[in-house]
Amino acid sequence: MAVQHQANVPQAARQQTQQEYEQVVSPGGISYLEAGRPEAPPLVFLHGIGGAARAFRGQLDHFAGDYRAIAWDMPGYGNSTPLPLVTMDALAAALAGFIEELGLHGPVLVGHSLGGMVVQRLLDRAPQAARAVVLAQTSAAFGSRDPAWQAEFLSARLGPLDAGHSMAALAEAMVADMAGPGADPDGMALARDCLAHTPDSTYRDSVLAMRGFDCRDALARVAVPALVLAGTLDTDAPARGMERMAARIPGAQYVALDGAGHLAHLEQPRAFNAAVEQFLRGLPGDPAPRR
Repeated sequence: MAVQHQANVPQAARQQTQQEYEQVVSPGGISYLEAGRPEAPPLVFLHGIGGAARAFRGQLDHFAGDYRAIAWDMPGYGNSTPLPLVTMDALAAALAGFIEELGLHGPVLVGHSLGGMVVQRLLDRAPQAARAVVLAQTSAAFGSRDPAWQAEFLSARLGPLDAGHSMAALAEAMVADMAGPGADPDGMALARDCLAHTPDSTYRDSVLAMRGFDCRDALARVAVPALVLAGTLDTDAPARGMERMAARIPGAQYVALDGAGHLAHLEQPRAFNAAVEQFLRGLPGDPAPRR
């Protein structure tokens, strides 16, 4: 396992222009944003429990010059059709169907938080579904095996909804709790907006879907290049746990972004993009940057 700690320091911005995003709904009912050339290598971003496709605007802008950059709205989010029953298996099946519908051959999957869990479940079912993966601020299992911990987690996440509060009312405090200090203000505004527009029922279903999730034994069977990307101040997916995850994946790279909380792609978009780009450049057959 290669280990790297990346400091939160100013970085030179890559030469780019803001992309025109194409908002599409697939035949299977998945809405997504797309930027870049259709013939370019596919790079797919998968959001977390309170996110949305548009949470990856900064990544679509950055990578569209070299990749067919895509960000999906998970079923039930944005304009995506909800699933009849939300389970990790059903979400992984939806992702597999989405990849097939779009004709994506050998995509790189970048899964954040719950999106990273979906990627793990998909790889466990279909080991060659991706040519590489980025597991960003996620977990290989739903917390502790202790039932008391799980009950406390569910109560903390769902209790405010049970008390009659809406996601819109909870968004500001929830994002503040997840983010590290000095987070990008525009990114935090986008995070709050995505969370505020998450339907209460979708959020509840997504939280409950994580119960019983455990892919720890499957990590040793990951057969594609992997980057495990952590934030040093992330309390939802602590860096120490992510480093242990990386150690169990053959040949995985591990990067910890200094000062980042749970929303690194929005808190520190340049550092997040740089870490992902460095990983991509090391993949066989990866395109040279278009300058």
